Amino acid sequence: MVPLLLVLLLAVILFGAGFALKALWWVAIIVLVLWLLGFVMRGTSSGGGRSRWYRW
Repeated sequence: MVPLLLVLLLAVILFGAGFALKALWWVAIIVLVLWLLGFVMRGTSSGGGRSRWYRW
């Protein structure tokens, strides 16, 4: 009974880690797309040069 519980616990842990990693990949892709859009669509400053689209 104990080995069966250990195998089930291991399966649950691995499934949870796999799901979290997949979710983090989707978040990373969305952030990359937003960063690229901000980089492409940034405006020009009054001096004629490209302005920074981020605040920091």
